Amino acid sequence: MEGVKLDKWGYEVKTTSDSCISALNEYYYQVIGYGRRRSVILEAADSDPNCVLANILAAHYLSSSDSSRVSQHLKAAESNLDQATAYEKAVFDAVSSLISSNRDDDLAFELHYKLLKDFPKDLVSLKRGQILCFYMGRPDLSLNLVEQVLPENQNEDYVYGMLAFPLLELGRISDATEAAKRGYEINNKDCWVQHAMCHVLQYDCRFKEAIEFMKECSSSWEPCSSFMKTHNWWHVALCYTEGNAPTREILDIYDNCILKELEKPDAVRAEVYLNALGLMLRLHVHGKLDSVGDRLKDLVGHVKDQAFWFLEWHLDLLILWGLAFTGELSKAEDLLEGLKSRFIKMKEKKQKLMQKGILLAEAVYEYGKGNNKRALELLGPDFDAVHCKNIGASDEQVDVFNEAWYDMLLSTGEADQAIEVIGTRIKKREGAPLMWRLLEKGYTMTSRHEEANVAGEKARALEASYFS
Repeated sequence: MEGVKLDKWGYEVKTTSDSCISALNEYYYQVIGYGRRRSVILEAADSDPNCVLANILAAHYLSSSDSSRVSQHLKAAESNLDQATAYEKAVFDAVSSLISSNRDDDLAFELHYKLLKDFPKDLVSLKRGQILCFYMGRPDLSLNLVEQVLPENQNEDYVYGMLAFPLLELGRISDATEAAKRGYEINNKDCWVQHAMCHVLQYDCRFKEAIEFMKECSSSWEPCSSFMKTHNWWHVALCYTEGNAPTREILDIYDNCILKELEKPDAVRAEVYLNALGLMLRLHVHGKLDSVGDRLKDLVGHVKDQAFWFLEWHLDLLILWGLAFTGELSKAEDLLEGLKSRFIKMKEKKQKLMQKGILLAEAVYEYGKGNNKRALELLGPDFDAVHCKNIGASDEQVDVFNEAWYDMLLSTGEADQAIEVIGTRIKKREGAPLMWRLLEKGYTMTSRHEEANVAGEKARALEASYFS
């Protein structure tokens, strides 16, 4: 075919523009490396307004940053589709399914699966497909995608981080560890591999080791997106929190590594607020919120702005809690009603999938108000936040809602059930002091004083072991 050039993956792209290909390749790097210059894809489309690949990828980028401009790039891609290569047509079909107003997640997954079967070197389509799976709450499908392309990418940058994450989400910690180590050997500046390594250390309650590792890596995060940079620092702060470090250590990370990102002119504020609010809720369930001063109130002052609402369910739930907890009840009610309205408008299939998510939203609102009895009624006796991952959150991110549920159980007198579920949790992960403290409280409430003493001694020993 005339006028064809090869991109980074070695696949044919219909263009005569070297600058278009150069911008495409830079965009690939920005996506798989969680860079902050994904807007470079617009330069590709400007360099060749007739390039199908550049325009459809530009449309996808704009769908989450400037939706009013999506149609012009989508139309440009459609009008040149007859001249496109087979690779471009496959990408067009997959991406179009994602940005469709009538989006069907299952169809979008199938199209990405087929695309990667035919073009397995395309790690950007792998990343895009995995992000789809993340919002579907389906790490099993995410693993299917990466395992399909792994034989063609054995020594490639970034692929092992994409392998490690779904393994983590499926509880295959040993396999995830091996994948993360392999990826780190190939590229020790891959922030997603670093993130996976931190997950492994954190899960094993090796909090101090995780913090030291991440701090050593942190100099490589400067080119990262607002989300990735602040999320990695969120993990550091969470390790301090779980290991019962002095609150000043946690707040130092919050002030100087998370909120500091907002000072950058190209910061994506919603991505920062997601990690900031997630940390605040975690501090609350750990009983440390009294030490944060006006930080939560100030943070909520920013997210009262409805420009940050309805971007992501996970962020909405955290904003909802923050509004309710700080007494901004009118705003909280508006946000909750907006979520309910969006839920009602969903297709029946999507509604069924998001049923637990909307119940969690209602419960988070009540929990923020301090109405733990009503929150517990909404979540029910068999709640497990792992079934709510399709709000767009990882195991580590949704786990705070489990911790809140334990708090609800204990505060409403359901000590026997709390003891049972917390005991099960401890069997899986014995090194978290909070769980032993909650178990101690449950035993004390049921007058099982000897067992309470044992749990309390275990909690004290762990609290003293990590950062004393």
